[in-house]
Amino acid sequence: NGDFGKNPDDVNAYAASALFAVDRYATYKSDWEKDYKSDKLIIADRYVSSNMIHQAGKISDAAEKEKFLEWLFDLEYNKSNIYNLKNQNFENFALNLYSDDINPEKYKSKISPRENIILIKGICLSFIENFDDPNEKNLLFTGNTGLGKTFLSSCIANELIKKGKTILYQTAPVMLDTVIDYRFNKQNCSPDIYYNILNADLLIIDDLGTEAMNNIKFTELFNIINTRLLNQNKTTKTIISTNLSLQNLFSNYDERIVSRIVGNYNICYFFGDDIRFKKKKK
Repeated sequence: NGDFGKNPDDVNAYAASALFAVDRYATYKSDWEKDYKSDKLIIADRYVSSNMIHQAGKISDAAEKEKFLEWLFDLEYNKSNIYNLKNQNFENFALNLYSDDINPEKYKSKISPRENIILIKGICLSFIENFDDPNEKNLLFTGNTGLGKTFLSSCIANELIKKGKTILYQTAPVMLDTVIDYRFNKQNCSPDIYYNILNADLLIIDDLGTEAMNNIKFTELFNIINTRLLNQNKTTKTIISTNLSLQNLFSNYDERIVSRIVGNYNICYFFGDDIRFKKKKK
């Protein structure tokens, strides 16, 4: 509300982020903790990745910016105990929640959901192990909701943080709206926002297919995917998660976008029964 200054730079990135984190924790404990734990949909107008982008824009030095992002990620996801990213790891990835039934008619596959998720887990572990290898492909997670796509993305992020990598998580709608705001010079939209999207070691784009698309957003999505593939200064990787099938992606997106994904991403198809319901029954 301007109580600490009229300009964004009047409060440094660390102080501002701490204030946002404490405010988020306070409202979580007093208001929406019960809803969050019962898997209700929470709509937030300012959340962790948004805060990362805006506050990191105050820091010009690249090394200091990475140091800040690592600090903030630990504060928000580990120290606050709201998200507790440390619990989202491969040790806690319960394979027994996936059926071992082979049902080609139901699952459109000759293997069981459990066999399939074991294969996907292996691809994820290889992705982590060979992250710095330019030949290691990016990841596309596709399949219905409740099958572990976001959890596996968090497992990967957790392991790469331990390796000192910078991680940026964005839902597709928010990411593209943020880029459009930057393009049209919206107030309080730092140029570093776009830099972070293009240059984070790992960019996780969640919920691709839920955004309202237009020609401008098609262009920006292509630029993000393509630029990250062609980065010359360092290896950058991307994980895209979507409920859309590959066929739907071809129907909904520009051919240039889908061709980049097909040619440069390992496509992991998730199938089975919603594991969230199984967790609730336990």
